[in-house]
Amino acid sequence: MRLLYLADIRFPLERANGIQTFETCRALAARGHEVTLLVRPDTSMPARDPWFFYGAERVPGFTIDRIASVPESMRRACYVTTALGRVIARSADVVFTRDLGLASLALGVPRRRRPALVYEAHGYAPAVSQELPRLLGTSARPSPRKLARLARREGRVWRRAEGYVTLTSAHRSELVARFGPRDAAVVPDGTRLPRVRRFEPPPAGPPTVGYAGHLYPWKGVDVLIDAIARRQDLRGLVVGGQPGERDLARLQALAHARGVADRVEFTGWRPPQDVAASLARCHALALPNVRSTISERYTSPLKLFDYLAAGRPIVASDLPAIREVLTDQVNGLLVEPGRADVLADALGRVIDDRALAERLSRKAFDDADRYSWDARAGRLEPVLQAAEAAA
Repeated sequence: MRLLYLADIRFPLERANGIQTFETCRALAARGHEVTLLVRPDTSMPARDPWFFYGAERVPGFTIDRIASVPESMRRACYVTTALGRVIARSADVVFTRDLGLASLALGVPRRRRPALVYEAHGYAPAVSQELPRLLGTSARPSPRKLARLARREGRVWRRAEGYVTLTSAHRSELVARFGPRDAAVVPDGTRLPRVRRFEPPPAGPPTVGYAGHLYPWKGVDVLIDAIARRQDLRGLVVGGQPGERDLARLQALAHARGVADRVEFTGWRPPQDVAASLARCHALALPNVRSTISERYTSPLKLFDYLAAGRPIVASDLPAIREVLTDQVNGLLVEPGRADVLADALGRVIDDRALAERLSRKAFDDADRYSWDARAGRLEPVLQAAEAAA
């Protein structure tokens, strides 16, 4: 099958969006599909090699195409024009994207003049647009007109796309309630697994709890730092944060204010292939998301699957989207979101109770096999094939 993946992002991209896009395309190509990823040029000079950047072996059949380099004010227009040209030219059997605007525009092309389209939803756009200003601490609120426009797009893509994918069952249920029933696959995110895996116990040394990923307030790293402050024996390892972003400075200031700056190491951003080694240094891993619509319904965080693969006990917020992967007392401990005292107690349990820690760790390690990128591609294949057959 010829697949055209549309991603209006500079590439390679340090954020989870870029990792997920690259790994999904790579895994589909590894299963024998001809995959073309259309992206914007890299803004670094000289341009970085995505294969080296993501630490991945090249896969035959996976081509990365970049649009022409244009001034920033013209980038979206240039990308959309190029992408729609590819769609109309029918350069693929199936178009795949997680970009709602592009999906809506592509579906405006008469069906006889375009390939089948599969859309992967990462949240209900009006809800995300309303909530992000609060979660990120900005003042830019969406207008009612913008929210109505996003809702119309959501409904159009839900009704017309030949294939539809959500990351969580909670999101699919929400869309069914809003727009009515349709076939939609639930396909969570994944992690990269080595060809040969071996469970490794945690290293010697002071107990360390790890976190990897974005540092936005709604991710709950503030809660984790408060939890570490409640236990004098705990150290923290925070992997993530972009240079110059205010979130890293905010959390470093919080660590100083709580008197734990000497016990919490901030690595800053690390190359994707280095994250696993950082997690292996830890004795427990935390996913402390606070309550939000995104956390409860839409999130399928890459860190969660990286945590499973690391084979360490996981302590995570008890939220519906997280419960689709983690089961309390089985492959992790689930705790009340936003409560530093409860998080500290749970971390203390997996640090102090070695039998519990090993049981949770081994089950998490085994469960990671279900969430490899290849397993994800295997779940996507029937959706893509059904969409092609509907052409």
